[in-house]
Amino acid sequence: FHTNYVYYTFENNDNSIISRFVVNQSGSIDHLTWSQRGEWVKILTMQDDECDKYENCGPYGICKINKSPACDCPTGFAPKSPQEWNVFDWSSGCTIKTPLNCSENVRFRKFSGLKLPDNSNIFVNKTAMRSEECKVACLRNCSCVAYAETDGSGCVAWFGDLLDIREYSEGGQDLFIRMAASELESNDNDKRTVVIVSVSVAFVVLLSVSVSWLFIREKMIRRSKAKKLSINNPNQDYKPSVSEEDVELPLFDFHTIASATNNFSFANKIGEGGFGPVYKGKLSTGQQIAVKRLSKDSRQGLKEFKNEVILIAKLQHRNLVSLLGCYIHGDDRMLIYEYVPNRSLNLYIFDQTRGTALDWGKRFDIIVGIARGLLYLHRDSRLRIIHRDLKASNILLDSEMNPKISDFGLARTFGGDQTEANTTRV
Repeated sequence: FHTNYVYYTFENNDNSIISRFVVNQSGSIDHLTWSQRGEWVKILTMQDDECDKYENCGPYGICKINKSPACDCPTGFAPKSPQEWNVFDWSSGCTIKTPLNCSENVRFRKFSGLKLPDNSNIFVNKTAMRSEECKVACLRNCSCVAYAETDGSGCVAWFGDLLDIREYSEGGQDLFIRMAASELESNDNDKRTVVIVSVSVAFVVLLSVSVSWLFIREKMIRRSKAKKLSINNPNQDYKPSVSEEDVELPLFDFHTIASATNNFSFANKIGEGGFGPVYKGKLSTGQQIAVKRLSKDSRQGLKEFKNEVILIAKLQHRNLVSLLGCYIHGDDRMLIYEYVPNRSLNLYIFDQTRGTALDWGKRFDIIVGIARGLLYLHRDSRLRIIHRDLKASNILLDSEMNPKISDFGLARTFGGDQTEANTTRV
């Protein structure tokens, strides 16, 4: 082995198996084994993150591992195919908003903290050049689309599409991309507009705060009279597994719920879940609600019930069902949700008659909505949530057939840096 290189070695536990590792064209590492059919079979692809995939975001696209979705267009650029980007296909990349013309005035916009582009058509000047000299050299060539300094010891210029750009949370280099001067001037005007609007908004907010303090005492009195449920109440024997501030929800009284559901009549019953029946109700305000009443002999205990309360209270997304409040008195426990009129998805996909209401366009929209709800749970919410009971009967459809994920009784929270966990509840 050469002393100036770093090596990685591995040994097979079973010498009868022939194995090798190969770096594929996307930059990931494939683990291959020799099969009895006389061919290499891929058994594993190792890839650190979404941005490790080569040219993941297409030409001019920037991959940002801490953002969801990971791909974004630089300022002054837009997705070349918005339809493809909407379904998370970024291969078409980005295109500049204002086309460049060699005869027009151009400027360079600075982007920081990047992995520099990968492009075979580049020019490297290894002589010591200042930033301004590097800029002038790129300006002289209409085909030069970007430039970067090389730690004060030279200049790199790019010609053609910029590929495989990645943004780092720390470190990285500065890249200067050529743009029409009008594009940058428009951005400067936008910044001035933002400043003016911000000052105006700040004034309005200050005025509103000055007026609203008159009503604080009345509001506090109303709050003290309202019945609230604190999930982290020290008098209760359950504490959530997440380290968050107390969550408070309106605590409905039994009379209000009974009146809304016509005393839990059979005519108001709209479903029967694994944890108990669900009733449709209408409050005195006219608002329609769905009441999930926990059966005393159901599989959902106090832990699952309060887990569902704390999770839904912390989550806000158009594809998640909204929790309005709850009721607890001894063994009698109820959750009060927004009413979702078209009930659950399984009533449509497993029924030929009702299924005709869902054409393929609507089915696709439902799939996308469910995916967005799951993406929010798994990556975008302040808690990382694994539902653990996702099925068609737990997908509710509103009046416009938009999906809403429900029933978080078995959900599990993960830490922000946690990648796996063990569970005994399935």
